[in-house]
Amino acid sequence: MNTPASREGNLIRYIVYFICYLMTAGVIKLVIENLPIHIWNFILFATISLMVLLFFIYRFNREQRFFAPGLARSWISNFALIIGMTLLITVFRISISWLQSYNHLQLYGLQTTYLHHERVANYWFFVIALGIVLPILQEFLITGFLFNYAFRRDNVPTAIWGIITSGILFSLLNWQNSATLLLINFFFGAIFAWSYLYTQTLWMPIYLSVLNGVLLLIMT
Repeated sequence: MNTPASREGNLIRYIVYFICYLMTAGVIKLVIENLPIHIWNFILFATISLMVLLFFIYRFNREQRFFAPGLARSWISNFALIIGMTLLITVFRISISWLQSYNHLQLYGLQTTYLHHERVANYWFFVIALGIVLPILQEFLITGFLFNYAFRRDNVPTAIWGIITSGILFSLLNWQNSATLLLINFFFGAIFAWSYLYTQTLWMPIYLSVLNGVLLLIMT
């Protein structure tokens, strides 16, 4: 069950991880629907998100021994790539914010929600929950675990299909009522997946996804 060859085991594990992600997203939605933030709601969020995050980290590190042994690398060894991708994500996010400011592009749902509940405590909750926690969990789910289970073959077609699938899932998990924003999210998701394949370390897409999430909220 705990080997790459076990399709049934892979499917069951992925469903479990997906349910854990939905639990965290559900708690975040509960807190947002009951703004301003109440201490017990925040404790519930902190408890669930920390448990799921630690579970994801433990499972991913353990599965690397079976699914992709020897691929763990230091992401800071790709310093030039880190700088280049940081600039790319920042420029894209600034361009999107500029288009939104002139009503050429619709606001993200989380931006609209925050603008209706502008408070310091709410802002920091949005940054932590939507800018950091969810992006990290998403990259474990739609990049790390996904590639381990479904896109392990070392060839170009597999890599392309993996990048496309990861981009689609990223767009769906960050659903927006705008075809343009969905396409933009797909583009970001595909970039994150490509960075994983290029560097062979999950820390790179996690860093880029968090950067994207935090910049999205800072520029609201």
